[in-house]
Amino acid sequence: MRRIALLPVMLAVVATGGCNRQEPAAPQATAPAEVAPAAAPEPSVAVNMDHKGKSAPKAPFEDLAADNAEKTIADFKGKPVLVNLWATWCVPCVKELPTLAKLGAEAPGGLQVVAVSQDMQGAKVVLPFLKDKGIAIHPYHDRDNALMLALGEASLPVSILFDAEGKEVWRISGDLDWSGAKAKALLAQAGA
Repeated sequence: MRRIALLPVMLAVVATGGCNRQEPAAPQATAPAEVAPAAAPEPSVAVNMDHKGKSAPKAPFEDLAADNAEKTIADFKGKPVLVNLWATWCVPCVKELPTLAKLGAEAPGGLQVVAVSQDMQGAKVVLPFLKDKGIAIHPYHDRDNALMLALGEASLPVSILFDAEGKEVWRISGDLDWSGAKAKALLAQAGA
């Protein structure tokens, strides 16, 4: 049932140019072809602190590496956790996923990275996608989009940082280089 309710939102997102409405349109090339463009600065992402201090929702999601065992954000309590909602069809999601996987592997300050796919077909598409792309990240899946709905989100990617007590610190919409200075400064807010 919840998939049907989310379908119009997903169709609207695709119709408006993708899954990341927060990012401004790319500028049109105006320089001659032989002039190399300047290096792009790190993207500016808006940090939303409207939910700061709220407890993590109890909505379940699946651990695809553990026979679809049910998990909640509370299962990660005790260390800061970065929850990232993404999908295989979302270009900005795919763009940030390798740096998110690297962040999870390095685990600064005990940070736990929980990347939860919103793909409707679950393991059938998520596991082959991660394997084909060579992205080593623990696979989770939001089968009924329950977590996305409980968080009140409608666009992807979105990342929410929870502190060790399971309280929200901030959330951002849009892709981010998780190995960059902006990400490090944001993660420091939860002791990560």
